[in-house]
Amino acid sequence: MNETKFWKIVSLFDWNQTGDDDAVLEPAVAALAEEGADGICQFAEILAQKLHALDTRRHCKACYAGEADPDNGDDYISADDFLYQRCVVVANGKDFFEEVLRDPSEFPQDLEFEALLSLTDSAYERATGEEFDHCTAVSYESFQNHEGWKPTDQTQPGSFTGDSVPLLNRRPT
Repeated sequence: MNETKFWKIVSLFDWNQTGDDDAVLEPAVAALAEEGADGICQFAEILAQKLHALDTRRHCKACYAGEADPDNGDDYISADDFLYQRCVVVANGKDFFEEVLRDPSEFPQDLEFEALLSLTDSAYERATGEEFDHCTAVSYESFQNHEGWKPTDQTQPGSFTGDSVPLLNRRPT
């Protein structure tokens, strides 16, 4: 599995089936299952890297522009929602991903594609008959890209920062 094959599999999503996430993913699940267990694990690694790269304060600021400010520690930002919105960027292919990575202002708002996270699970189960149990080298969970969440001059602590906040909803300050 390499970047080219990763993006080829992502390009197989059948957007004519929008509204039925399983149907959207089906062509990609079938192709990824053909890659076998090692290929699926490598796909998971690349996916995690892409989602991790988008997990930055700047991307979050663009994603929630006019709704919430990640520099305001009192503004609630759902870790799950931010992850599912980052999935949209990856699901829309290499060119869109690279554009948003380079220019966070291109981040779409109010869209999510949580189903992307089930792609590797479904392909692995189809290929092996077993449950997918692979931990990636980097976390795609929100607020885990510590380099991307370095505080700025505008970053203020608040209700959703600090050690007393549950890890997956804690933003770095």
